[in-house]
Amino acid sequence: MKAQANGIEIEYETFGEPTDPAVLLIMGLGAQLTRWPLPFVEDLVSRGYFAIRYDNRDIGLSTKFDGAPVPELPALIGAMMIGQKPDVPYSLNDMAADAVGLLDALDIRRAHIMGASMGGMIAQLVAAEYPDRVLSLTSIMSSTGNPGLPPSKPEAMAVLTSRPTGNDRETMIAHGLRAEKIIGSPSYPVSEDVMRARVERDFDRMHYPAGPGRQLAAVVANGDRRAAIATIKAPTMVIHGADDPLVPVEAGRDTAATIPGAQITEVPGMGHNLPEALIATVLDAFEKVAKQTAPA
Repeated sequence: MKAQANGIEIEYETFGEPTDPAVLLIMGLGAQLTRWPLPFVEDLVSRGYFAIRYDNRDIGLSTKFDGAPVPELPALIGAMMIGQKPDVPYSLNDMAADAVGLLDALDIRRAHIMGASMGGMIAQLVAAEYPDRVLSLTSIMSSTGNPGLPPSKPEAMAVLTSRPTGNDRETMIAHGLRAEKIIGSPSYPVSEDVMRARVERDFDRMHYPAGPGRQLAAVVANGDRRAAIATIKAPTMVIHGADDPLVPVEAGRDTAATIPGAQITEVPGMGHNLPEALIATVLDAFEKVAKQTAPA
């Protein structure tokens, strides 16, 4: 399904009864809505929620920014270091406005906002900038943008920022498999067949390599969000893998320390993904804050 929201077209899917409390699921960098696993949204529905997953702008089946350049990260970082305003096609704030625009299109006044990785950053901005629309915030494997935090492991950052020389299906699928193996959860391995099926599914649904570069530029340009997210008043749960090689667990701790009253759930053996074996763990943590809120 498609909705007109914030001046663009957003592809979305819903699960459950619209009369139940809504949970808006915001996925991460270069990740399509399919990266919220079906068992995850089905478990949400079984717990009495109306689940909404969608493609962020510039990815999946949502609007693409074909005419916009993909910023060069060294130049972008250099401009920021000398105090210049970064020149990016769109911002994380624009992406937060997309999320709220989708709620508007669905006639949802307030929702639980849950985001993973870059989606967690967007979810934080929704909670900070649109507090009247937020029942609770769940920030998963995300960060505040604090420049003092430990960096990603080199191999994890390399697989995020590099692109294979070829653009054919098999080359891209091999790259996707390599990325999954590097950033995945060491204590919750996924079989090669399951992993390949998932990567192939996403490639065949939409292959659009320019989008992640513009999304990454939006993340880098957003910088340090601590001042903004320190204003969040919604009940907040931070969930982070203790073994995340891409966004180290210190980033989750910093997020929880910055948002007043936030709780944190650190998950041993979890990396930078959502293994099926951890769905109940993640949703149990979400409900600790979701159940603190009054119905929408």
